[in-house]
Amino acid sequence: MADKQSISIRGYIADTLALLLFFTTTGIINERLIAGMSWDQVLQARLIGGALMVPVGRPYGVWRDWMMRHAKGTRLSQLFWDSISLMSFQVPIYAGIIAFSGASGMGLLRGVLGAAVMMIVLGRPYGAFLNWVRRLFSLPPGGEKPMSLNS
Repeated sequence: MADKQSISIRGYIADTLALLLFFTTTGIINERLIAGMSWDQVLQARLIGGALMVPVGRPYGVWRDWMMRHAKGTRLSQLFWDSISLMSFQVPIYAGIIAFSGASGMGLLRGVLGAAVMMIVLGRPYGAFLNWVRRLFSLPPGGEKPMSLNS
């Protein structure tokens, strides 16, 4: 039982750490350069985003693993499913973050559209980064079945 609990805790830490590191960096780029938010708004968005990433890091990892079961062995299929899983899970959350942080009107629209494009482009790189972080925690990369079900 302790082994499954250890895997579960390591999975939570790995998935959350990967999400925090990767998307704090890309969020700053989107908020400042694309959405045109002030540095104060960017800071607020990153603080809110960081707080929200802690409870959603692991659920996203499980969501991605489930979505990636649909991917074939080809790079194009993996790119597609990684991008779709990231966009479908993260864009609605991100829209709420930047709206709450002060983005409105066209800035909000540009931010959400920018995030959608970023999620499509970054889906596979983030998936590879997530798998790398999981390996650092001696966890399987995921994609065949949700990691939480692996024994």
